[in-house]
Parts: sequence; C-alpha cells; structure tokens
Amino acid sequence: MTTQRDKDTITINDVARLAGVSKKTVSRVINNASGVSDKTRLEVKRIVKETGFVPNPQAQALAFRRSFLIGLIYDNPSPQYIVNIQRGILDALKGTRYQLVLRPCNRTDSDYHDQVLSFVQQHNPFGLIFVPSVSEDLELSAKLKDRNCHFVRIASVDLNDPAHQIKTADAQGARLAARHLAELGHSRIAHIHGPELFMSTHERRAGFKAGLEEFGLKLEPKLTLEGAYTFDSGVDCAASLLRGPNRPTAIFAGNDEMAVGVYFAAREAGLRIPQDLSVVGFDDTPIVSRISPPMTVVRSPIREFGGYAAQLLMSSDKLEAADAPTEPQSVQLNMVVRESTSAPNNLKNGS
Repeated sequence: MTTQRDKDTITINDVARLAGVSKKTVSRVINNASGVSDKTRLEVKRIVKETGFVPNPQAQALAFRRSFLIGLIYDNPSPQYIVNIQRGILDALKGTRYQLVLRPCNRTDSDYHDQVLSFVQQHNPFGLIFVPSVSEDLELSAKLKDRNCHFVRIASVDLNDPAHQIKTADAQGARLAARHLAELGHSRIAHIHGPELFMSTHERRAGFKAGLEEFGLKLEPKLTLEGAYTFDSGVDCAASLLRGPNRPTAIFAGNDEMAVGVYFAAREAGLRIPQDLSVVGFDDTPIVSRISPPMTVVRSPIREFGGYAAQLLMSSDKLEAADAPTEPQSVQLNMVVRESTSAPNNLKNGS
C-alpha cells in the first residue's frame, strides 16, 4: 500500500521504471501529447493513479519553455467586478495545471505598457486575460503579439483578432433598462455613466439612448453625468441630479457601485426608493439583492465571462487538443426586476 509519504517521493523516473517506458514517454502521456500508443498511454495513466504521482509544475514549465501561469491584467475600479472575474477564471482552472496571478495597472500611468511588458518578461505566463479598459488598448495588444504572448480580451465591442475575445452585449443590456423605465411611465430619466476611457461607457450610453428613443424619449445632456464606476462618484453625481425641484424620477447607473451610491444620495435628500425615485443598476453583483429595497438591474454574468475567457485561453494550447473559435464568443444580458423601480408619482396619483 502506497502511503502519503511514499507518494510525496514518487518521481517521473519511478513511473517510467514501473511502466517500462522512457521518461519522455511518461511526459508525453502526462501532457496529452501525441506519439504514444493507446496501450502504453493507459498503462502509464494506471501507474500514475496508483502511485499518486503529481507532476512538478516547474519541471513542466522548463520542458515547454513557458510557465503555467495565467495573468489577469486589469485597471477596473470596481473591486466586485474583479472578484467575480477571478472566481470565473478559477472555476475554469480547477483541476488543470494552470494557476492565476493578478497584475493591477493604471492606464493613465505614462509607463503602464512597460509595466505590463515587464510582468510578461519576468513571469513568462502561458497567457493573459484582459478586462476593460485594458482589453480595449489595441497598442498594448500589438506589442504583446510581437512577443508571441497569448491573450484573451473581454470587451463590449468587436476588436481585432475576434477569435480571442469574449464580447459583452452592453448596449443591448442598457437598451433593456431604458425600455423597463419607459414602460413604467418615466419620461424624465437620468443616466450616470462610467469614465469616457471605457468603451463600455459608450456602449451602455448608446444602448440606453436608443432604448429611450423607441418610446419617443430623449436622453437629456443635463441629466447625463460622468461617474468613475465607483460608489463615491455615484453619490456625487446623484446628489447633483437630485438638487432642485425639477429632478429626475428615475436614474440608470452604469454599474452597481454607482447605483448603490445613488441609494445613499437619495436617502440623504429625503427621497424614498422607488416611491420618489426609481433606480436601475448594471451588473447584478451580490450587494444589489441584499440592500433595501433590492435593486432592479441589468444582469451581466461577470463570473461566466471570466470562466469563458480562461477556457478560450487554454484552448489556444495545442496540448489541450481544442480548436479556437473563429469569431467572438458573445454573451447576452437580461433584466432582473426587483423592488427599486415603479411608476412615477404623477402616474400613481392619476395625474
């Protein structure tokens, strides 16, 4: 009987000796490479299982001249977004030889390209996953391609090399939010959008505007403010919108962080949600179903995005025996109606 201590000392040479094959053959079987007969492959796998042999990831990395690290490169200011992306990636990596390493950055730094390239040089990752707005930086992508670095991008618009992209339908999701508020009878509707640097900002604003136009409504410039995809910016923008007598009856925030900030500003102004103000968020992060009242949102399956991106990245490895797709993998969004939206007061009162 093989004990845990025995398993810890089993080497690839032991497996090769017990199987009566070469060390190179064992390596091929472990890494699903070709050039090994079915009979030999089954025998090596049996011995690996019986002995509890675990391949050394450093040795594998040396053999293939690359590590099994997958880097997540991000500059997104929403902590919950990044946590959900991480969880999705880790879901996909479970049971594989790959490990996740994080690299935050700031696109406004003058040397941010150099920072990312230095990270790649130091860690020699198997590949990278980019989220907005880093995913939308075509110059950085070109530099990484020149260095033969694999990557997958999550973005709301079509990018070059679409086979290595997860496309999020942000405009379609925002259109749903506009339809929902218009169908409730709102006509004076404000929008707090994200930073102009993010393409998702433009997609969500354009989709929301198009949804309002379906009902003969316009997105008024004075009711459209730029936030930073953060709670504090949501508070500040909402406080500005809610000053004065001619305030909006509904606010659509470009992400949940800012939408929660709208809640705070509304209560500071003595307004009730949804009786005095309807609020719609975007993402459906855990907090929005736990606050009072639970928030109506456009659900964006962020965790799934991370999982899809990791799967797509791993499929670029020939050892994984998977073919990369020929066009972007697109994911549709949907509305989750909860208790933060209702008809405006003038309609409730029959006026």
